[in-house]
Amino acid sequence: MSMPCSGGVPAAGRSPMIRFQNTLTRSLEPFTPLDPNGKTVKLYTCGPTVYNHAHIGNFRAYLFEDLLQRHLEYRGFVVDRVMNLTDVDDKTIRGAREKGVALADFTKPYKDAFFEDLHALRIKPAGRFPSATEPEHIARMIGMIEQLVAAGHAYQAEDKSVYFRIGSFPSYGQLAHLNLEELRPSGRISSDEYEKESLGDFALWKAHDADDGDVKWESPWGPGRPGWHIECSAMATGLLGDRLDIHCGGVDNIFPHHEAEIAQTECCTGQKFVNLWMHCAHLMVDGRKMAKSFGNFYTLRDLLDKGWTGREVRYVLLSAHYRLPLNFTFEGLAGARSALQRLDEWQQRLAELAATAQRSEPSPLVAEDKFAAALDDDLNISAALGALFDLVRDTNRAMDQGQISPEQARGLLDYWERINSVLRLEPEAAAVPAEVAALLDERNAARAAKDWAKSDTLRDELLKHGWVVKDTKEGTKLTRTGG
Repeated sequence: MSMPCSGGVPAAGRSPMIRFQNTLTRSLEPFTPLDPNGKTVKLYTCGPTVYNHAHIGNFRAYLFEDLLQRHLEYRGFVVDRVMNLTDVDDKTIRGAREKGVALADFTKPYKDAFFEDLHALRIKPAGRFPSATEPEHIARMIGMIEQLVAAGHAYQAEDKSVYFRIGSFPSYGQLAHLNLEELRPSGRISSDEYEKESLGDFALWKAHDADDGDVKWESPWGPGRPGWHIECSAMATGLLGDRLDIHCGGVDNIFPHHEAEIAQTECCTGQKFVNLWMHCAHLMVDGRKMAKSFGNFYTLRDLLDKGWTGREVRYVLLSAHYRLPLNFTFEGLAGARSALQRLDEWQQRLAELAATAQRSEPSPLVAEDKFAAALDDDLNISAALGALFDLVRDTNRAMDQGQISPEQARGLLDYWERINSVLRLEPEAAAVPAEVAALLDERNAARAAKDWAKSDTLRDELLKHGWVVKDTKEGTKLTRTGG
């Protein structure tokens, strides 16, 4: 068990046991990094294909990965994370052709929008965001394909494209747990995405055709472009090395994308590619698969336009265990708003009590770090949030009974700050409109003149504008209703 730090709450030190579910073995496994010093974690997460705005299903995966990284850092690890941007594939080329613009001009607005959305959702940026079209990555893709051809794992077909020979890799299908005896490999597959039943040799390099327009690079096999799968293998190993600690994505990435990554990478390196595979489940909306045809397809921007905040969406998308399907509803968003308001009120109450504290002191309410212990167990966010709200309830009761000193309140706030380094649920920085500021000034003047009736009237007027005013020993505090 972690020992209390000087602030009187459990230190965010290394946990004696962190366990994660490995998709490859379908079992919970203790986590130990490859780093001989046990400190640095190499993490690769599949990023967006920038042919449109990312939808909330995509962000469910990115928030699971954000939680993973932040918890590892809470436990003292240094996370070296790479998240790729797929800016050349069937979808991006099709979109550029339909709009009649160059590929880079088509993808740039979606790249920019993605980074804006990451900021709105408080997702910690990866250390590097490589794009597949960057020259050094294209060169590495070509080099890996040359190596695979030379070793007999790949071949150039009559259509001039280069394909990976899945029969040369006996373990193909291990990640998706496919029975290759029942699903006999046959034929070749040129498209980037396909179903499990479509087993076959997949494209590493696609020969240029008229539909690709000016999207092409020179190669030993003639002009063309890389297939989607080789892009991630080249960027992951080029930036993180031949072996990774953790590789993440959504369950839809397991096959064919991650299956293909394993085969082509291990045939190049001759060693195990990834120690731990982690995948999050699908997001549903109102109990159905999200689809434009159902009218339940949402980007983050759609939700912000409806008046919801980035932290409310963050709370909803984080609140269910990553391996369980998450049913997104507007009722759930309303519940998130209420939960966040409860957290805000708790923090404000502690802050008011702690205002006179000269130091932090331990509180018996946090003798154990139950929040972090829950996340050690395969990122059990439901149990972690349960521990947090139990603490909120118990703290409020203790404050009601005068059982928490200002110094203990400061210690509790210190603990919250550490928890929040993982959750990132602090209130939005709200700008106070000029008319609200004027009403507040008028109310302060009324209080100074001891005109209590006018003060109460102005307090009610502020509430109508969506602002709650509280009078404390430190002065007047103004907060938005609903967080």
